[in-house]
Amino acid sequence: MSARATAAQAAAPQAAAPQGAASPGAVPNAETTGRRVEEVLDRLAGRDREASADAEELVRVLMDFYGAGLARIMHLVGSGTDDGGPRSALLRDELVTSLLVLHDLHPEDTVARIGRALDSVRRQHPAEIAEFDAESGALRLRGGDGGGCGCPSTNQQAQQAVEAAVSCFAPDVTSVQWEAAADRTEPALLQISRRPPTAATAP
Repeated sequence: MSARATAAQAAAPQAAAPQGAASPGAVPNAETTGRRVEEVLDRLAGRDREASADAEELVRVLMDFYGAGLARIMHLVGSGTDDGGPRSALLRDELVTSLLVLHDLHPEDTVARIGRALDSVRRQHPAEIAEFDAESGALRLRGGDGGGCGCPSTNQQAQQAVEAAVSCFAPDVTSVQWEAAADRTEPALLQISRRPPTAATAP
C-alpha cells in the first residue's frame, strides 16, 4: 500500500475535521493526521512531482519504522518472559528504546542507557565507560578482555559492535573514543634450555 493510500485510509469517512493544523494542545488522531498528510502530498504534487514522490517515500519509511516499533512493543508486552515485567523488556529493546529517546519519553538518563548498550554486547565484546561528558555527548570507552586474539582486525570489529549498540540505545551520544584497557602484569617468561651437563661420576 502506498503512503498516499495509507494516509487516505487514515482519513476515511468520519465526521469532517477542521482544515489546517490542529489546535494547540489537541491530541492527534488517525483521521486528522491522515488528512494533513494527504493535503501536504497534494500540494507538493501540484508544484513538483519529483518532490512529491520523495515525500511519499519519506512517509513510507517513517510508517515502516513506527509500524515495526509498535509490533515490537505488542510482542514484548504480550510475552512477559522475565520477572522484570514488560517495562523491563521494553527498555532493553533497541528499537523501542530508539523510539522513546526520539520523542524524549525514555525514563532513563543517557548514562543508564549507555550501560544497557554495553550489557547487550558484553558477553562477546566487553567494554566499560571511562568517561562521559553529558554536555557535549562525548563518550570515552575502555575495552575489556574478551579473550580474543588481540589482533587489530578483531579489536576493530569489537569496537564497531559496541558503538552500534551505543548508537541504538543512546543516540544522544555524539562521539565515541576508545582508550586501551589497563595494562596487566605479564607473567615472567619461562626460559627453556637444554639441561646442563652433569659432573662425570668418579670411577
